[in-house]
Amino acid sequence: MSRANVLLVDDDAGMLQLLAMRLGALNYTTRSANSGVEALELIRQELPDVVITDLRMEEMGGLALFEKIHTDWPTLPVIIITAHGSIREAVEATQKGVFSFLTKPVDKDELVTTLNQAVSHQPETPRDKQSWAQNFNTCSSKMYQLLEQAHLLAASDVNVLISGESGTGKEVLARTLHQQSRRSDKPFVAINCSAIPSEMLESELFGHLKGAFTGASRDHEGLFVAAEGGVVFLDEVGDMPLPLQAKLLRVLQEKVVRPVGGTKDRPINVRILSATHRNLLEAIQNQQFREDLYYRLNVVNLALPSLRERKEDIPLLAKHFLRAIAERTGTAPKSLAPRALSALLAYHWPGNIRQLENVIEQVVALAPGMVIPETLVENALPYSHQVKTKNLTDAKKDFERKYVEDLLRATQGSITEAARLAGRNRSDFYKIVQRHGVDVERFKVGLVND
Repeated sequence: MSRANVLLVDDDAGMLQLLAMRLGALNYTTRSANSGVEALELIRQELPDVVITDLRMEEMGGLALFEKIHTDWPTLPVIIITAHGSIREAVEATQKGVFSFLTKPVDKDELVTTLNQAVSHQPETPRDKQSWAQNFNTCSSKMYQLLEQAHLLAASDVNVLISGESGTGKEVLARTLHQQSRRSDKPFVAINCSAIPSEMLESELFGHLKGAFTGASRDHEGLFVAAEGGVVFLDEVGDMPLPLQAKLLRVLQEKVVRPVGGTKDRPINVRILSATHRNLLEAIQNQQFREDLYYRLNVVNLALPSLRERKEDIPLLAKHFLRAIAERTGTAPKSLAPRALSALLAYHWPGNIRQLENVIEQVVALAPGMVIPETLVENALPYSHQVKTKNLTDAKKDFERKYVEDLLRATQGSITEAARLAGRNRSDFYKIVQRHGVDVERFKVGLVND
């Protein structure tokens, strides 16, 4: 079994090969990048446990790479190796947060010791945290930062408000927080505050006594009592009626509930996780949400990015849904044609991950073969949000044709004048006109309308 996943970065191919062989012999899994740009791309695809990078490289040096890594993945250990080591560089690197600074030729024992320290320098490594949040298929730096915060909050009892558009996975994040907390063996009770009529919501949350209202034929303990020792998840808490907000505030302040029709309070021990797609600060200004309740619920805020803010995750999520459908139906997984994937990447995704899952379900059901074509994907996307994509070659051709037509329109069909404006000789410009099949006569005076 591999001890750790190490990303090696060096613009010297021979050094990369040597390090990869040495670490492979020591049972480390390695990937290699010959530039800082390629290293960042590999990190986005799969988070390593440690990065080992050369200091002096073309375009982006080791320290510059570290700073970019530290911005998006602040807990990822970075070891810098150089043949040009100096006390000044080592001090500068370590002050910035570089895990270690080694000089070439690297001593084998020193390298192994440093790697072991890097892997174990925290109770859990980035890879552990990635598996901790295994319900999230992501290579997005925004998501890694959010999951890092969530990982730290899981051990706490503070109330957390999860904000984000519908379909971004707010309840999945709430359940993950609960599963990794010390309350994980206690109930997780979820309620959608917008799905229950306001007159019934108080009874659902706090319970009621028999005879408290018409239809109350027996005592009902309510969700707060049912969640004793665990978590109450208030989904779409921004839609809670104002009168009930005041009662919820009392529950949070005094840690007691009083059932509808009752006169006695009952102590409770629950953690509150809540979620909303609304801007609660705007709701407060519009007197639709209590400010004091907002600060009780929003001790810490976790803001889930929309899918259009993490489009690099679309291929991962699509592949995950394709595999899940195949496992559920006992069939081989289908795949997306390249242009079908391009259509997914170009779409705005107002419904976020939930909408993407529904689209994949639909195209898998309709695809006659094992490869899902672009047309099926486009038909599954509402037209108002579609953005038709073209490959780069076609886009360049379209731009060049339009540019030529605009010049001919401006010069009333004069090849000589259009060529002058384009900075080309007449012969070259005429070849471009012919390549695109542009009818010059259309642009003569009086023959073309703008």
